Amino acid sequence: ALVKPEAREDFIASIQKPEISVDYTHPSVVNSNADFYCRHNLPFVMGTTGGDRTALEQRVKDSDIVAVIAPNMAKQIVAFQAMMKYAADNFPTAFDGYSLEIVESHQKGKVDTSGTAKAMVSYFNTLGIPFDVEQIRMIRTPQQQVAMGIPEDALTGHGWHTYTLKSKDGSVLFRFTHNVNGREVYAAGTIDAIRYLNEKIATGEKGKVYSMMDVLKGK
Repeated sequence: ALVKPEAREDFIASIQKPEISVDYTHPSVVNSNADFYCRHNLPFVMGTTGGDRTALEQRVKDSDIVAVIAPNMAKQIVAFQAMMKYAADNFPTAFDGYSLEIVESHQKGKVDTSGTAKAMVSYFNTLGIPFDVEQIRMIRTPQQQVAMGIPEDALTGHGWHTYTLKSKDGSVLFRFTHNVNGREVYAAGTIDAIRYLNEKIATGEKGKVYSMMDVLKGK
């Protein structure tokens, strides 16, 4: 059921048992929504980015519920992130001296910078590239997106990311790109997250936060 904020208290009163909630809302309500789920013992899957992420996770850890919280629910992109994390952990400073450009494009209704792009910054930093999340280029204008090659029928739902690395003298270039049109891949990942969370609930887990990497591992 899709429940609007003004109706959620009545909805909670009408259900017979706790259900898994799925949160794709707005960055400004991330923490207040999490507080609502925790107060009502509602395990949840949250794909919404933004908010105070440290406080968000701590709120769940202090509660009697479990949650899957991830800035990206697309399993294949999460797997790519895991590969980058492996590289950062095992080959730190491998790209020392390189420059970095990150460009991300999403539908104009997405007001914050991509959580996936933000997460990637930390890996590139460890690999030796100084870069700040404020340097990420956000594209939200349909005209620019069409010029980039994004199909018009995907303007209302897409996620295009390009990471470009250049050596100091410009003789070497690396470029990583993942382009998603539509929302099907996120929906599939969300369903897997719900199944994973349901298994954790069945074992009596409480006060734990899981990521999509946990979902991929199935542990």
